[in-house]
This record gives sequence, structure tokens and C-alpha cells, in this order.
Amino acid sequence: MVNHTQSTKTISLEKYGIKNANVRYQLSPEKLQQTTIEKGQGVQASSGALAVNTGEFTGRSPMDRFIVKDDITRDRIWWGNINIPFDANKFDKFYDKVVNYLSEKEVFVRDSFVCADEDYKLNIRVINEYPWSNMFAYNMFLRPTDAELKNFTPEWTIVNAPGFMADAKEDGTRQHNFAILNFEKKIALIGGTGYTGEIKKGIFSALNFILPVFKNTLPMHCSANVGKDGDTSIFFGLSGTGKTTLSTDPDRSLIGDDEHGWTSENTVFNFEGGCYAKVINLSQEQEPKIFDAIKEGAILENVKMNEKGEVDFADTSITQNTRVSYPIHHIENIKVPSIGKNPKNIFFLTADAFGVLPPISKLTPGQAAYHFISGYTAKVAGTEAGITEPVPSFSACFGAPFMPLHPTKYAEMLSKKMQDAGVTVWLVNTGWTGGPYGVGSRMKLKYTRAMITAAMDGSLEEANKGNYHKHSIFNVDQPRICPNVPTEVLSPRKSWNNDEGYYKTADKLARSFNDNFKQFEDNANDAILAGAPNVK
Repeated sequence: MVNHTQSTKTISLEKYGIKNANVRYQLSPEKLQQTTIEKGQGVQASSGALAVNTGEFTGRSPMDRFIVKDDITRDRIWWGNINIPFDANKFDKFYDKVVNYLSEKEVFVRDSFVCADEDYKLNIRVINEYPWSNMFAYNMFLRPTDAELKNFTPEWTIVNAPGFMADAKEDGTRQHNFAILNFEKKIALIGGTGYTGEIKKGIFSALNFILPVFKNTLPMHCSANVGKDGDTSIFFGLSGTGKTTLSTDPDRSLIGDDEHGWTSENTVFNFEGGCYAKVINLSQEQEPKIFDAIKEGAILENVKMNEKGEVDFADTSITQNTRVSYPIHHIENIKVPSIGKNPKNIFFLTADAFGVLPPISKLTPGQAAYHFISGYTAKVAGTEAGITEPVPSFSACFGAPFMPLHPTKYAEMLSKKMQDAGVTVWLVNTGWTGGPYGVGSRMKLKYTRAMITAAMDGSLEEANKGNYHKHSIFNVDQPRICPNVPTEVLSPRKSWNNDEGYYKTADKLARSFNDNFKQFEDNANDAILAGAPNVK
């Protein structure tokens, strides 16, 4: 049962150091939307969704994410530019400043949980300065029933104060915004930024440590769905590669769109209770399920609207990273509870703007581990200042900014699970065909869907058994035939119609892969190292 009801219970925040606050506990999404509009912090779109502007930050700020260095984390975290240490004593002083800032204010509190599998469930309490941030927590985390709320004891706490600006010199931050994880105190402290993704990814980062270290469970930055026969498919991919779109399939039930765990019992469970989808160039024709989920209860971020409240999804004048969050029940075909068994296929999604990777190819276990650790996609011209041609982008485990352990730890867990479960791994290029960005065109969504469907129903393997083409540079098995896909689309080289240009560009990308992988070589076994592409 989904709990839409308004709680009449009141709670004190004194034990968190927040004094004399006007606590608004467990408000309904309707009430939070109304409060946001009354405060002038958002407006209602024509669809009924709430539209907000997140302010200075319209995306995460990876350089401002810290982990407190203590007895739990000191010898386990992969410290560096991704996991930046924060002094434990400084944290205590800084925390006191933030909760003092929230004292005597109106604050919005929500009790939720993460991890849909009862055996892994983690209770969390979210304390927000803004009502729409609390509505985001309602959308994105799992919603307790009234019965579950009666004896609810939070284990982790998120303290979220977008209006509080840190003093970098005094507080130990890099600048005025921050997201700090404290595993000893079980606190995620977030402030100086209104971007709601920091709330979601804060807990994701915590689970990426807790689950492998204490629960023998692989955390994954992926989407997942399940077929009518009970087979589960997993989709890894960085932002903009099609993770949410491709897992939202009319013929399969959605488990979740972004964050999952794969247990030692060989089940896959969603961490979350909602979806957080990019809406740049969204259309009802291309992505009907996501489009239709934008209704009352959804939150649109940083979009432009006309005077009638109609959204222009092509307008990126605020940011390329326009978003919508909505509870998972806004999608019709979902798995309840959000758990799948029997994983059969894994898809690594990449938007290759160089246009050289095959639209789909089959990987060996060593190649799968290599590509998982690499986590490749490409940035295209116009997405960031100064980018005029495609730039390779590597994010270990398809989610480096959220991975506290060394990437090979996750890769070893994935390799073992793949082999134990007999999973087939596919590399899928949702990016460019017929040439690089600016010359070729984006792969048609209908073709990518057809390839993924054929991989899942076995017809791709049946059509190419013993007859895959071995790519001369990337060594992957490239199918020659796929139902409902023109043959010429399957060969990136043929789609270019320029062999010299194709091989030159492919060699350039292969070198980028190998250069990036140098940082992992010392921790990778021979099978993983053999998954690397060839260079001339």
C-alpha cells in the first residue's frame, strides 16, 4: 500500500541539535506541492507537475563530495579525487553550524527506507529546509505504510540545508556547497546547493560502501526490468546513455531505473521508490511512459515553460540536465515489490560520439570486467564550455562519483556473479552511427530497442551462433544479423562509408581506453587485461 495520507504525528528534532523548529512531519506530496507554490519556490505546470528551479547548481558537484575519515573508512575507502577525506573533528563543528542554521525554522521531515528487499532494508530520516526537497524524498525513496511508520526507527539521517553556505576556510570544504558522508554517525550532510540529485546520490554512495563491505551484495548504478518468464535484465550506463528509457519497456515490468543491489541469493532489488529521468528533448512519441509520468506528484527541475505552463523540453537555456522525479507507481508496468530474480542479460550502454563502437556486441567475461571498470561514454560538443569535438569520458563501474571502494572490488564481484549466474553481457552503443558527432547521426531508438529485445529473447544469439564478426580493434563479437534491424546498421565501419576515417578514429578511441586503464592495471588479473582493445 502506498501511503498518501497526511501524518498527524509530530516529532522533535532536538536530538539532532535542531532546536525550536516548526517540524512538518510526513506531509503528503499534495501538501508539499501546495506549500512550495505558496512560498513562491515553484509553479504548477499544465500537466499538474510541480516545476522548480534548483538555483546555482543544476547538477551534482563531484569535487564537493566528502567522506569523513574515521575507523570505519580509513583503510577501506579508495581515497583520492573521487572520495575526498574530511576531518572527523571538523565534521562535528560543521554539523553544529548547519543544525543551528536550521533551528527555529520551518523544516520538513520524512521517514522513508531504501532497498526493496526486506533483508537489506535501511531506514532513513530526511530533514529538509525546503518543501520541494522533501517532496523529492517522497518520490525517490521507498514509502512506508502507516503500520511501518508506527515503530519506525531511522538508522541513517540526511540533513539537507540548501540555503546554508559553508565558509571554506573555517569549515574545511572546498567552497560554499558540500555533500559529506559520515559512516560512523550515519549522517549525510548536504548544503549550499538546491540540486536534489545530491540527496539521492548521497544515500546511493553510502549503500555502495555498506552493501559490499557488510552485506556481500553488489551495488550497481543501473536500471533493471523483468520479462514475463521471470528473467531479469540489467542496464548499466552513465547519464544520457538511455538507461531509464531502455529499461522502460512495454513488454517487461520495470524493477527500477537507476540504483540496484545484486545479492548472494541471486536476486536484484531496487534501492529506490521512484525515477529521476532526464527530460532534454523528451517527446510523447519517443518516450511515452516517461512523458505520461509527468503529472501531479512529479517534480520538474530547471525546465522552461510558456505562460500556459506548457514545458519546452528542447529548451536548455537553464541547463542540459533538465530532470523529472516521480514515484515509480507513475509508471504502469512495474514489478511489485521491486525485486527480480534470475538475471540473464546485462547491457553496458554507451553513447559513443566517435561512432566507432558497434551498435551491439557480445563480450567475454574478461571484456565485460574491462568495460565495466572503464565505464565509457563520450561528451559531445556543446554540453560543456570548450568542447568542440567528442571527448571520451570514463567513469569506473559506470558510476565512479558514487563508488567509495576501489573499482576492481566491484568488478571482481560482478565477474563472479556473472559467471555463477551464467549471464550474457552485451555492449550497446546508443550514440552515433555513420560517422562521429557532427557527421553521423544518433542511433535510432527503435533499432536499439530491437537489438536489446533480440538479445533478451535469444533470437540474436540464434541468428549469429558461430557467425559473429570479431571486431579488429575492440575484439568484441559483432552480430551480422538482427531481427528488425537493417544489416548495414550493425556494422559501424560500413555505416561510415570511409574505411580510412573509421579505422583512424577507432584507433584513437582504443588508445583512450588503454590510457585510462593504466590506473587500474596493477589490480587487474590477466583475463581483465586481455579485454583491452588492440592499438596499431
